Amino acid sequence: MSQTLETPIQHRVNERPVEKEVLDVQDFNSRIVGAYNDGSAEMGLPADVSTLRSFVPAGTGVLRDFSYIAPDIPLLNSENCVACMECVTECPDTAILGKVVPKSRFDAELEAIQDPAEREHYRRQFGKTTKYWSVYEKKGQEPGYFGIFVDPTKCKGCAECVDACGDHNALSMLKKDEPTLRRFQKTFNFYKKLPETPKQFINEKLLSDMMLADRSLLYVGGAGSCMGCGEGTALRMMLAATGFVYGRENIGIVNSTGCSTVYASTYPYNPYLIPWTNSLFENAPADAMGIRARWDQMGWGNKKLWVIGGDGAMLDIGFQSLSRMLASGMNIKVMVLDTQVYSNTGGQSSTATFQGQATKFTVHGKVLQGKTERRKELAQIAMMHPNVFVAQTSCAMPNHFYKAVLAANEFDGPAVITVYTTCQPEHGVGDNMAAQQSKLAVETRTFPVLMYDPRKGSKISERLSLQGNPAVKEDWYVEPKTGDVYDFIKFARSEGRFAKHFDKDGNPTELIKAANQDRLENWRTLQELAGLI
Repeated sequence: MSQTLETPIQHRVNERPVEKEVLDVQDFNSRIVGAYNDGSAEMGLPADVSTLRSFVPAGTGVLRDFSYIAPDIPLLNSENCVACMECVTECPDTAILGKVVPKSRFDAELEAIQDPAEREHYRRQFGKTTKYWSVYEKKGQEPGYFGIFVDPTKCKGCAECVDACGDHNALSMLKKDEPTLRRFQKTFNFYKKLPETPKQFINEKLLSDMMLADRSLLYVGGAGSCMGCGEGTALRMMLAATGFVYGRENIGIVNSTGCSTVYASTYPYNPYLIPWTNSLFENAPADAMGIRARWDQMGWGNKKLWVIGGDGAMLDIGFQSLSRMLASGMNIKVMVLDTQVYSNTGGQSSTATFQGQATKFTVHGKVLQGKTERRKELAQIAMMHPNVFVAQTSCAMPNHFYKAVLAANEFDGPAVITVYTTCQPEHGVGDNMAAQQSKLAVETRTFPVLMYDPRKGSKISERLSLQGNPAVKEDWYVEPKTGDVYDFIKFARSEGRFAKHFDKDGNPTELIKAANQDRLENWRTLQELAGLI
């Protein structure tokens, strides 16, 4: 982060330009962010240059403290940790991070600690995993200790990391108190003092390793998103994959109006370490076209420009702007955070809303039982534009997600990635369930994953891959052990937004049966396009 940033505004005295104002980032962080943190901002901050411009430096979200939000915080049992990085990947707030430290360096760090109890505490934060210890030992190379660390100021206590850890049982939730928070903060400070994970421990073929590199951590947390927000995880993962390959200086974001503008730019907090701009709801792709044209004119063709927007912005009011951008052939990438509702304005329905879903504008009542229209499928529409890379993916499938982002960045032209993003309040699910529900959406054909790459051939069937979906040649996936059919009805049973469609005996309404048929027809269309039926 640079220490000063010149404003493009020149103040005028008698119509004559004067010297540009210089905004001091350190002063901003200590004076303005400090005042917001202690609650005195509205009473004591002057209307100075930075305030009147709503100037927000990069990464100020790192100074925000959420330690008061939840009663619990995740606790690591390093003996059970296998270094899968699932918890680090799925965290929506950059609150849990991993690090590999070579044996010799770690031993030296411990030797420098005088207190035996403190030394043992830090030792227990790291484990000898097969991935970073045993494999390297067998090769005759220096092994590394792997550790997981929780930032108590960023953790909102959603417990999604515990769910992501699953059967490994390396994480559990611990009740907070003042001594616990002080211990966690001291432990996280120890993590920050340690060197970055050495390159030899980062296997670029294992995409989960990307978040071990500092250059991938471009979303610092401190965003005002809901606990466990599915969108936060998608943004972190997209930036991690892009930053890992291209570096933070080669990325920019144009954000449509929506939840992601509110929680990521609530003055004076900003979680991004890259340049960004917030545009109007309906014209972010058009805004991006102007930026792309100017960047190309300046010789910045290698920089990656991403447009971020929800399903309302991209499928509804901003669809024409998106379509025009795709038709332009410009090298712009789009990520659609698909929550199936206008989450930012109270959960109204969009054209991405599923049949039968209860929303603010499609209330489940006696006459209408939620939304009656069928869902618009942006992936299929985007595929019909000439020479556009398209992917539909899920954060619960990190390899598929990362491959989609990497391929989109490599593609010389427009790309659209639609990602399923759980909105806990509007979907009626627990704070810890973003990944679980996203995974279930894929398994039940509610939201199939796909990748459409024009470079793969001249036919749609050559370009379109449904790899990643279970039982790709069947109508529905059937669990072999139990015989359970994974269809849309199964998915609807798991979420509050469809709760009124099931009677006391669990029988579905006719509208949910129709929604089930809609999902089946959509899946069969994809199978046909992919040449599977």
